Amino acid sequence: MNVIMPMRLLCLMLSLVLSAAAPGQKPAPSRPGSSHPKDRSAATLSENQIRDLIRQSADNDLENDKMQRNYTYLERIEERRLDGKGQVKSTEVKTYDVMEIYGEQVEKLTAKDGKPLSDKEAKKEDEKIQKLIDKRKSESDDDRRKRLEKEEKDREESRKFVKEIADAYIFKFVGIETLDGRDNYVIDCDPRPGYEPHMKEARFLSKARGRVWIDKDDRQMKKLDVLFIDTVSYGLFLARIHKGSRVVVETVRVNDEVWLQKHVAVKIDVRVALLKNLNVEVDVADSDYKKFRTTTKITPLGEVQQ
Repeated sequence: MNVIMPMRLLCLMLSLVLSAAAPGQKPAPSRPGSSHPKDRSAATLSENQIRDLIRQSADNDLENDKMQRNYTYLERIEERRLDGKGQVKSTEVKTYDVMEIYGEQVEKLTAKDGKPLSDKEAKKEDEKIQKLIDKRKSESDDDRRKRLEKEEKDREESRKFVKEIADAYIFKFVGIETLDGRDNYVIDCDPRPGYEPHMKEARFLSKARGRVWIDKDDRQMKKLDVLFIDTVSYGLFLARIHKGSRVVVETVRVNDEVWLQKHVAVKIDVRVALLKNLNVEVDVADSDYKKFRTTTKITPLGEVQQ
């Protein structure tokens, strides 16, 4: 699972929470963002300036995406299923190595519930990664062209979605807040009454409000806190995400060159298809960011890396 950064976050948020809740959290606060900016004396940004800032952040994110593909990192996902009283009834923890291989993000499972995989399971994961590497090495020029065209199409869709976000919300400048030693613009986002989305993926925007922290110097999203204020239907009968579900995403600046996902917290009450409601909390923590080259050969566990 990777949730993904700046303005693509809202677009992919439903996929995130649905994947977390697949196979009752207590009511969330009415306003995302529990902390208060320490400095409210900074010059106020107008709504138009905020829209420009959000669009600039999105453009920066697209460039940032190219650089983050050079990194691998560890990802720990803890999923807690709750009963009707909000008490934890089961917990599952999985740890992954996350890497980009020829433009495709790949997750290699390395541990379950804090225990390393068995030799058989580890070998299967290694073979899966190496198979993808070999496939990309032998990719034809035509296949590569089609893949790159699809990536560019996806980036263009992201740009269109950002425009939807900029138009779908009323923005309010809250102040300046320091996070991890860096100043951030703090902005509240409330659905604009009567707004009609142009993209299918943007239909849920009117049912979510949020607070966003944008790094003042880099114009990159530092944090995003989104609260569903109404029930969202996803697909004809696939799922309903209930009011009060929440997603918080935090990023971190790495090597003074790229912003990467640091932490994701999801609290969701969802009904999937005709199944009973699922009350789930998911906590995603990313760490140990390192440069990674797609030509690296994945060596099975037990063998010495050369």
